[in-house]
Amino acid sequence: MKKNIMIVQGGGRPKGNTYQLAQAFMRGALDAGHEVSFFSLNKNIVNGCLGCNACRFGKPCIQKDDFNALRPHIMAADCLVFASPLFFWTISAKLKAFIERFYCLAEKDDSPPWGRYEKYPEKDSVLLMTSADDFFWTYEQAVSYYKFTVINYIGFKDRGMLLAGGCGDTNGLPHIASTIHLGKAYDFGKKIY
Repeated sequence: MKKNIMIVQGGGRPKGNTYQLAQAFMRGALDAGHEVSFFSLNKNIVNGCLGCNACRFGKPCIQKDDFNALRPHIMAADCLVFASPLFFWTISAKLKAFIERFYCLAEKDDSPPWGRYEKYPEKDSVLLMTSADDFFWTYEQAVSYYKFTVINYIGFKDRGMLLAGGCGDTNGLPHIASTIHLGKAYDFGKKIY
């Protein structure tokens, strides 16, 4: 069954490891027959949530950045793919700001599940990450944030993660092409549904 997949790259170098990982995933998903869109938060500027509550419930965010233009793509997507380099042991600030703005997607829910305050759209999600380091604890904070916020609180259904460690020196050129990660990302995208 054909799905609508939205990939959001949360920063990183324009043609760096994270971009290459996301592109490999996208090629796999396209080859499987899915509709895929790609957005970079390097080009689409999304500020963090102000906590002003002007968006509650069903109203657009008052900020004049690119989030409101991305909103229809979010709502149309069956699956959101969050792609980020590892910055200070977690997802990038750009991606976190994008996720924070999901606050304006919430709907009122008088009996929210799991202690939530509101109801969010039903979506699948994927986490793609790259890093220079590849220790057993490298992605611990990033995975914790993703699981707690995106899966447990927002309520998206996790379709999996690809944590691509060992992609080269943080000060050097991208080295993901010399790892097995691009092949894994392609296969992940091809078999996501």
